[in-house]
Amino acid sequence: MDAMPTVTGISDDLPMNLTAAQIHNVTRPKASGTVVCYSPMMITTSGIWQGVNPLEFSLPLFILQLTVIVVTTRILVVLLKPFRQPRVIAEILAGVVLGPSVMGQMETWADMVFPQRSLLTLETVAHLGLLYFLFLVGLEMDIDVIRRSGKKALLVALAGMALPFCIGIATSFIFRHQVSRNVHQASFLLFLGVALSVTAFPVLARILAEIKLLGTELGRIAMSAAIVNDMCAWILLALAIAISEVHSSVLSSLWVLLAGGAFVLFCFYAVRPGMWWLIRRIPEGEGVSDMQVSLILTGVMLAGVCTDAIGIHSVFGAFVYGLVIPGGPLGVALIEKLEDFVTGLLLPLFFAISGLRTNVRKIRDPITVGLLVLVFTMASFAKIMGTIIIAALYTMPFREGIALGFLMNTRGLVEMIVLNIGRDKEVLDDESFGVMVLVSVAMTTLVTPVVLSVYRPSRRLVGYKRRNLQRIRHDSELRMLACVHTTRNVPSVLSLLELSNPSKRSPIFIYALHLVELTGRASNMLAAAAASASKQSRSNSASTLPAVTEHIFNAFENYERLTGGVSIQTLAAVSPYQTMHEDVSVLAEDKHVSLIVVPFHKQQTVDGGMEAINTNIRSFNENLLSTSPCSVAILVDRGLSAAAARMASLHHVALFFFGGPDDREALAYAWRMVEHPGVTLTVVRFLPPDYRARSISGGGGYRPSDADSRAITINPEEKSELEMDEEYLNEFRARNHGNDSISLSLKMVANSEETVAAIRCMDNSMHELYIVGRRPGESGSPMTSALEDWMEHPELGPIGDMLVSSDFSMNVSVLVVQQYVVAAAPAAVPAPAAGGDPVRQYVSNANQRPSAANSRWSGSASGSVSGSVGF
Repeated sequence: MDAMPTVTGISDDLPMNLTAAQIHNVTRPKASGTVVCYSPMMITTSGIWQGVNPLEFSLPLFILQLTVIVVTTRILVVLLKPFRQPRVIAEILAGVVLGPSVMGQMETWADMVFPQRSLLTLETVAHLGLLYFLFLVGLEMDIDVIRRSGKKALLVALAGMALPFCIGIATSFIFRHQVSRNVHQASFLLFLGVALSVTAFPVLARILAEIKLLGTELGRIAMSAAIVNDMCAWILLALAIAISEVHSSVLSSLWVLLAGGAFVLFCFYAVRPGMWWLIRRIPEGEGVSDMQVSLILTGVMLAGVCTDAIGIHSVFGAFVYGLVIPGGPLGVALIEKLEDFVTGLLLPLFFAISGLRTNVRKIRDPITVGLLVLVFTMASFAKIMGTIIIAALYTMPFREGIALGFLMNTRGLVEMIVLNIGRDKEVLDDESFGVMVLVSVAMTTLVTPVVLSVYRPSRRLVGYKRRNLQRIRHDSELRMLACVHTTRNVPSVLSLLELSNPSKRSPIFIYALHLVELTGRASNMLAAAAASASKQSRSNSASTLPAVTEHIFNAFENYERLTGGVSIQTLAAVSPYQTMHEDVSVLAEDKHVSLIVVPFHKQQTVDGGMEAINTNIRSFNENLLSTSPCSVAILVDRGLSAAAARMASLHHVALFFFGGPDDREALAYAWRMVEHPGVTLTVVRFLPPDYRARSISGGGGYRPSDADSRAITINPEEKSELEMDEEYLNEFRARNHGNDSISLSLKMVANSEETVAAIRCMDNSMHELYIVGRRPGESGSPMTSALEDWMEHPELGPIGDMLVSSDFSMNVSVLVVQQYVVAAAPAAVPAPAAGGDPVRQYVSNANQRPSAANSRWSGSASGSVSGSVGF
């Protein structure tokens, strides 16, 4: 940026006061015969008040160009987002729009914003950004993937390269007199073969994350094959550059190949051990120092200079240098420091340069255009057919083979680099370059819609019945999905698991899911692909997980190792918050989960208050409550994660029971807890004053409203919610007869004010956890109706919202439970006449007559209830 180029023959490109002594360093570009002169004095302007046009100086002009390119790219990204197109499409199209094909046809625009004298500065900065982006691509790749991916991914990669390479070259050779008339034919065929056979790994990874296939078997195969394909493409590109020098001798091409091989060996056997030595010197718990980061980033430029001096493009050196740097803390630190600046600001410049070189007006010969499109189509078809053949050999479904074939046809940055290098070396003319850019954009545009329409994952169509806790035995296996957003959520979830009494008799199977927001950054997007690997493969190789994900996984795996009766599988889901609930729901259904536990979007501060950490988490919780295929519990941590609470030998839990399906689900979860020898449970039942009259008459009980997004229970026996409450409570009482760790308290309340007063009277200091249903009691019940009008957090329900407010105890955590109401099946315990479980039938019969067991349950209500109704 310290030289100001100008083109002779254009009167407005130089100020009138420029002296002849300032014009020097005359160069003649290969692509044209125009003489370009450079002035070192024309960098910054003295200001518009001096009568000087700022756009005649290099720095103001470059800043304007950069702003226009970035803004245009971002606008196109927003416009293409509804069509789920990758960002690379918007970046290439932005260059085409700003170039001579569209905006460049206006002479004023071309002369003021993108004059030819400014392109040297623009290209220099663009290639610097490209250098660091290819370093990041190499850094994101795991070379151990080739060893771990297996034969299937390797064969997909080889078939996806060899067939299009051969068919592309063969088709081009047949029509060589029409498509390569103005260039060196052998070099043209070689570059075209490389361009047709590559798969853009970074673009493919973003497409898979966007359409939620990154963690599937298809996504893993596509990612592994793309990494192998990308590495082979760079080898082929290095060979093509070495061989394609039109004026070079065979000996010089051989020296280029040998020197390139020596550079790769030096990086793997000298640089890589040095990086491992550097990683081992980083103290435990500390990050990479700024000095170390600066040295590594300087090495990127040195690697680029070396390969450029050898005769291979500088980006090859940056890619290999990034490839040999191990993952883990060092790789994550480098990606976090570089990625936003490079991909957001510098990389669009390279695509803009490609677009400025693409001139649709120069595409005149229809025969050449048609044949090039035919060659591209034949090569793409060959890649799809090769992938389908490999898929058939491994008995993959035909639709998956087609989807995998289109995914392997993803084009992007690597192909743009190949085409630009080919054009710089006069291997491709302007017409061939323009056609190849446009057909590559068209092919990549087709990938997402075709894969979405063709690929239908084989889902288990048979629904599972254990969708809520009330439908399963309290001592049977419990399958839970525990979601965490940050490391701060982990201790409270582990404390809740400990209270849930995992044992060999009643085991708990946990799917620990780390939810990561998809921001388009590879540093978090590739977390799911790394997390989907088995524990053994992750432990046998250097960890490629982000630091936060690794800490979360280690915490759950350590808990599994130290606790009996628990089996934990760690997973990660990378998705935008707007659709994250869909990923969780699909996973819960696939794993036949009965309960999903999610953290509240607020966390406790030092002074005991609650502050929002991420408002998107609240939207996620609300969406999950409305779409979940099973029961959901929201955990509000206000001390449950504290070390003192976890180490205590005795834990006090209170359950507030108003009635309804959600409260019965809360009771079902508390039932599991009372099996724990260190848990005492207090069941507080709230009853209206007219409870006895209504129970005798069998009046209408709780009915889910029509607006309820969950399934509605179809109860063939037309039992009221009150009757189902009685049945379940009676069963709970009979099964736990003689258990001294359970106590009952009855509260007769007529309105919401009395409900609040009754809860306030409780001794909050002795409890660690409150368990409540999200929608307690009847719809519109006077016991909670006034509280519903003042709810700050509707996802917690009226009672849960009241308990987390600042007016109540700051030391008691809250678990809010919502039951999945099963459609076309009664949610309550089957009636005795149904011929179901004989134990339940016996208990139900026993409850029809007064029981002496009732005397143990003490009541503290203002009025008493006798007989089998109530406790």
